[in-house]
Amino acid sequence: MSTATQQTPANWQVSRIAGALGAEVHGIDLAQPNDADIAAIEALLVEHLVLFFPDQTITVDEHVALGRRFGPLEGHPNLKNPFTQHPELFELAASQGGVADEWHTDITFRPDPALMSILKMVTCPAFGGDTMWSNLCQAFDELSEPMQELCEGLTALHDATPHNKPEQMAIHPVVRVHPVSGRKALYVNEHFTRRIVEMNATESDVLLRFLTGWIQKPRFTVRYRWHENTIAMWDNRATQHFVLNDFEGERVIQRVTVMGDRPQGVGVPRWQPWVRPGRLSATSRHDRQLYLHLKAMQAQGD
Repeated sequence: MSTATQQTPANWQVSRIAGALGAEVHGIDLAQPNDADIAAIEALLVEHLVLFFPDQTITVDEHVALGRRFGPLEGHPNLKNPFTQHPELFELAASQGGVADEWHTDITFRPDPALMSILKMVTCPAFGGDTMWSNLCQAFDELSEPMQELCEGLTALHDATPHNKPEQMAIHPVVRVHPVSGRKALYVNEHFTRRIVEMNATESDVLLRFLTGWIQKPRFTVRYRWHENTIAMWDNRATQHFVLNDFEGERVIQRVTVMGDRPQGVGVPRWQPWVRPGRLSATSRHDRQLYLHLKAMQAQGD
């Protein structure tokens, strides 16, 4: 019997959705969770990585209070809410360009990216607009041993270019270790990851294209059909997600983001950052961002 099963209250019904990840939970009122409920959710989240709680009519204040039970919260650093103004709540509306239709883990351009996200479906289209999540631990586990060993020795540069903030950058391990389960996870995504630090630009493009495509394999994923007032919680340390932009009408979500994460790799990088040798040339532009970021990090350390 798993630890999560042992901690789950007897009146909860937990139904697994897909082989890779995801479970639906009934029998809890998220407006008034007690300490035992929070501990049970944390255990279930480590096991299933993403949880869905249908029919939860919580208010904005209750949503924020729920998030605080798991850690410190922060609104989105770059995007503004279209309707509901709250410093600890992030809102996206399709009518305002809010459709996250590219695979990503939340705000990995930060040195301390999101630990966990808690989303409420406020307005749901009649059809379409499903969200998919991928299990980054399974994606790593199914790589060949040579590819696993290579990735464990690498780091990657992430930036906020999708938010028109390319100067916001961070370097994270390509393979991170989950602090609770101890499992290894592939920690690159097509939305925010720009470059493998220890490879030249051409090599980096090839490897990142393979890894980001690999993570999207259907066998690593779950797809969820939304209904209004469904709450979803996911572990940003071991998943990434994607919205299907196949709907008509409005789609509004509200999310609180639990902070406090600091990705840790398997060990130190096995190679030095790749810096173009010799004279500058036309192709040096492919390395400019990495070079400037490394130079800024060195200056901070001096």
